[in-house]
Amino acid sequence: MGLKRHAYETQTNFLPACLLVAFCLFGVWLFAKSGHPPPTATEVIIETSRVGTGGQVVVVEDSVDITETPDADIGEPKAVFSQPDLSAGDVESFQSAESASIGGVSKSPKDSEPMEEEPELAFEYSLCADKGVDHIPCLDNEKAIAALKSRSHYEHRERHCPTGDDTLQCLLPLPSGYKPHINWPESRDQIWYDNVPHPKLASYKADQNWVKPEGDKFIFPGGGTQFKYGATKYIEWLQEAVPFLSWGKHIRTALDMGCGVASFAAYLEPFSTRVMSVAPKDEHDAQIQFALERGVSAMIGVMGTQRQPYPSNVFDIVHCARCRVPWHREGGKLLLELNRVIRPGGYFVWSATPVCPKCKAKEPDDKEIWEAMSELTANMCWRKAAKEINMAFGVGVMVWQKPTDNDCYDSRDEGTVPPMCPEEDNADAAWYVPIQACMHRVPTKEKTRGVGWPVEGKDRLSVVPAWLEGVQKGIYGRRAAVEFDADKAHWLRAYRTYLTEMEIEWASVRNVMDMDAHYGGFGAALEASAKPVWTMNVVPVTSPDTLPIIFDRGLLGVYHDWCESFNTYPRTYDMLHADRLLGSFATSSKCGVADVMLEMDRILRPLGYVIVREVDASHIKLIQAVARGMHWDAVSSIQKHNETLLTFRKTMWRPDPAVDATKSEE
Repeated sequence: MGLKRHAYETQTNFLPACLLVAFCLFGVWLFAKSGHPPPTATEVIIETSRVGTGGQVVVVEDSVDITETPDADIGEPKAVFSQPDLSAGDVESFQSAESASIGGVSKSPKDSEPMEEEPELAFEYSLCADKGVDHIPCLDNEKAIAALKSRSHYEHRERHCPTGDDTLQCLLPLPSGYKPHINWPESRDQIWYDNVPHPKLASYKADQNWVKPEGDKFIFPGGGTQFKYGATKYIEWLQEAVPFLSWGKHIRTALDMGCGVASFAAYLEPFSTRVMSVAPKDEHDAQIQFALERGVSAMIGVMGTQRQPYPSNVFDIVHCARCRVPWHREGGKLLLELNRVIRPGGYFVWSATPVCPKCKAKEPDDKEIWEAMSELTANMCWRKAAKEINMAFGVGVMVWQKPTDNDCYDSRDEGTVPPMCPEEDNADAAWYVPIQACMHRVPTKEKTRGVGWPVEGKDRLSVVPAWLEGVQKGIYGRRAAVEFDADKAHWLRAYRTYLTEMEIEWASVRNVMDMDAHYGGFGAALEASAKPVWTMNVVPVTSPDTLPIIFDRGLLGVYHDWCESFNTYPRTYDMLHADRLLGSFATSSKCGVADVMLEMDRILRPLGYVIVREVDASHIKLIQAVARGMHWDAVSSIQKHNETLLTFRKTMWRPDPAVDATKSEE
């Protein structure tokens, strides 16, 4: 079933048809004069059922009447909204931009016509007087945490976002002595001490070669709890001992739970494997902040009561190196959450003392844990793929494989624990959704996501996922495979424009975030280039659910709501990319453009870049005004067709607390 376009019916009388065409052209011209794009929007189905409090939401933009909700092929029919049509003009994008200027929107002939001047928007920001330099609004909400009835399942480490007057409305200070970060690849091994002044972790893990203070820097020898002789030796041993893992070929995406300072991910990068490194904000003192300052892919997360913010069946492998998560407790609830996100045929690599009690000092409950894990994984139908011991390293590794069909599930005795999930339970629902102690059936229907392994090696980045070939409607209303290829071509061209038309010091760019990633085309273009960057591809919870596509390309991503803070420390990203995202908050009832840009300022490193693509002139003016209030430098502005591309650079400026105090007295 195709999506209906809103057009006038064909007229059989020639003269009325001519008059109608003339009238339509005049209307399009008048609409364009108002600063809006012509109304060639396409209906799009959005999956919102992955939100814990989901429900039917219908949004109508640009005065496009929505008369019916077509059957969905990407996600379920939960909401409808308008998106610009993916036309040839969009694909060409800014490749041959005809004009560019510094510090403002490029001028077109119509801009020179006499117009009544509008008052300039102005925003002023003060320094956060009561927030620390490492403040994370949704993780440091002391009021909400104090009101918790229980902390036994790490509820205090989970998200509790402030609302109303408690939301962040100021700019966070910089650490004393903060300086521009060391560039990759040098940053893998050393960072400035003053940028992350947390020596406690170095002392606590001194015997495991995690991190060491040396003069004005922290040094990272590449060690970890299970690989104190270096992550590279550990990775190479795993590859030799368990050859079917095949880093970079068969294994392209990994989730490292309890990652420490993310040395596993840092040293897997040469093996062409992208790793989502996850650890909580806890007593280990800013381990994720260390990871991101190094330039390693990581985010804050905890195995508590809520599902991880990823769709089902996406990670090739999950790795846990003595992460001390109680996988076996409460019916294996936490291990079942890993089962949800591992793709069929994927692996769980458990590097822990219960696997080899002789390798390290024996823990009192090692035997009990091993027996419980053995029984639990057997009931989960995980196959024992390998068990390897390295006495020289003092490491034991157990590898289990998730099944690719439902035969084992169907043969289990009635009442076996863990049970199967109810059919109505959406395995992809992952935003504020409680973890359930159950298993979802493995998809087996031909051309269904999760059936068959993705293309191996680097081709995975550019080849249309096989299951997408059968999706008739993508996010712009056309066949998803056609849109995928057009999106890929579009971003390859756009990236060349970013290289040639914009004044960006690419050597300083390592950690990139695409705030509304769609098909992951921008991140894929960066991955295909020679630039040593990685991209966090964010799919907003109100956008089409394209995150499974992003993972099937061998990229990393996460669900998020931009009216809340992201699970990262301040000053952790070098580039934020917002493609027609910010303008969507101009009429939002939950938060505004300025609120989202405050969060962008929080997570952006000083001297980091923001790339904004927008269409509506009023949205552009608002974004520029907020940027001026934050003292972001306007680097460039390029206008092509009906779209404007803005580039900003965050400065080292922070509000003067003395001036703020004077204003408050007045």
